[in-house]
Amino acid sequence: MTVNTLPSADIDLEVLLAHRETIADGVVRLAFRRPGGELLPPWAPGAHVDLLLGPGLVRQYSLCGDPGDRSVLEVAVLREHSGRGGSEFVHDVLRTGDRLRIRGPRNNFPLVSADRYLFLAGGIGITPFVPMIAAADESGAEWELYYGGRTRSSMAFAEDLRQKYGDRVTLWPQDRSGLLDVHGILGTAFEDTAVYCCGPEPLLAVAEQACAQLPGLGLHLERFSPKEITGPSTGFDVELARSGLTLAVPDDRSILEVAEDAGVPVLSSCREGTCGTCETPVLAGVPDHRDSLLTADERAANDTMMICVSRACGRKLVLDL
Repeated sequence: MTVNTLPSADIDLEVLLAHRETIADGVVRLAFRRPGGELLPPWAPGAHVDLLLGPGLVRQYSLCGDPGDRSVLEVAVLREHSGRGGSEFVHDVLRTGDRLRIRGPRNNFPLVSADRYLFLAGGIGITPFVPMIAAADESGAEWELYYGGRTRSSMAFAEDLRQKYGDRVTLWPQDRSGLLDVHGILGTAFEDTAVYCCGPEPLLAVAEQACAQLPGLGLHLERFSPKEITGPSTGFDVELARSGLTLAVPDDRSILEVAEDAGVPVLSSCREGTCGTCETPVLAGVPDHRDSLLTADERAANDTMMICVSRACGRKLVLDL
């Protein structure tokens, strides 16, 4: 399954913040509409949008509303006190009636077709699962949600999910129950279950470790922050086929930076290999994948790469830019 998010990356719209409300400790839900009431782009569960909050301040947030309602796009944002300023801007500056631009939606975390799903959410990682669970339930599939958070009051959507779906939703507040028992939960899952996990890095790391020992489970992850990059960075050449340029990429710069300096227009957002905005087709050469997004199969195919962080295994790459 290829990420293939390039077409949606070109959608750039002005939206109006029509409604905002606090839905948990430190979490606000935002509802955006077109100023003229036009329909918003279609999207599917797992999609996110880029909020262009200001110069150099672009952040990605999962859509958590109803894909069938194209009059509104909804996201939920946790205040990150140790973050890079995006969530603080949303909480402290953005107000109902404000206008801003969005890019997307794009979907790097699609809901695959399956008979059984197991959702593991940590904190604000619940947001993409709200529409996913609705879709899984409507399809008639079997599913369970295990949702961990610091405290019950910090867990957005918790009460709504429990009221709507009952015992299929297990709430696991850390102050009462400790950390999610990921190994125990996955150890009782049926083979061929599609496992979806979203949340902080320690949760994702445990899920990866557990599923590596349970090959019958198919694991799907979405990361908020990049994996640690390991290995040396050496220089190489990159040929940009459509632009007719061959550029030298030194060991201390990315393909994205070098392409931008050469005047080649490339969309980008996170610049850390987590959002997929700069995904670029590979025409020749072998990428050194350093993103936190592509699956093992997608990496093995070597037909696409995130040029903000990934590099070359050899001396040259040819890209469709």
